Amino acid sequence: MKRILDLNASDIKKLNKEDILNSIKAAEGRTVMSEIIGKYPPILGDVSNVEVACSFGTDIILLNMYDVENPVINGLEIQDDENFLRELKDIVGRIVGINLEPVDESKELFDEKIKISEGRLATVNNVKKVLDQGADFIVLTGNPKTGVTNEKIINTINNIRNELGENVLIIAGKMHSSGNDEEIINQKIVEEFIEAGADIILVPAPGTVPGITLQKITDITSYVHKKNKLIMTTIGTSQEGSDDYTIKQIAINSKMAGVDIHHIGDAGMSPGIATPENIMNYSISIKGKRHTYRRMAKSIKR
Repeated sequence: MKRILDLNASDIKKLNKEDILNSIKAAEGRTVMSEIIGKYPPILGDVSNVEVACSFGTDIILLNMYDVENPVINGLEIQDDENFLRELKDIVGRIVGINLEPVDESKELFDEKIKISEGRLATVNNVKKVLDQGADFIVLTGNPKTGVTNEKIINTINNIRNELGENVLIIAGKMHSSGNDEEIINQKIVEEFIEAGADIILVPAPGTVPGITLQKITDITSYVHKKNKLIMTTIGTSQEGSDDYTIKQIAINSKMAGVDIHHIGDAGMSPGIATPENIMNYSISIKGKRHTYRRMAKSIKR
């Protein structure tokens, strides 16, 4: 199996869940995932933010605030909603997944609650739709002020597994509080995610959320790997728009913790994409200039 940083558009069309997981394992902690909000204006006008992220060394694209009923990537003209993500993958030559949000309506928030559209909710029906549109994976997580809880994430994983089986690649966890006054992550929560059927555990990167230390993430990563699952650290706290030193520190700390995927968020100088140089700097920190520049330069056709 090729490492994920070596895949092209032709390879991606043939991948199943196990292939994707094995290609990430083969990369040995050198996989960068960029989160993009497609409905926001492109920072370069007529070039989509997805294309920009790929050109700066991204290996995987994650679409945030993606509405399954009204898919949009500003800067790209994709007319076929039923094959929207399939067409996007043909354009950028990357694995593509989306966030869906398991909102818990029963919980009160310590912050103002934001109401999100039905097409962004983590329902089994919405999962079916995005898989039909060509998604390679689903991330069950929450944006700020949405009211997503770990309990609801666990229930949603169970629902997806019961209705759709084992072939759906599920990433699960919270990047920050999502407005709820609960512990974001600990080993018990991780155990419950895994027991419910998560394939990849999402945790905040060390230094991005108060109390999320290198030691804590190292311990959680060790536990996840013993359970033969993968783990992804995330920058969901606007630090994707910080200085070079901070990005490199987060990258190296996450690499030392032993994680498999390095996520960088969607809020740089402009909302919708990380500061592009930070995507490149993160990539260089975990896989060096040779692999980063090669990823940036290589045509998706070979």
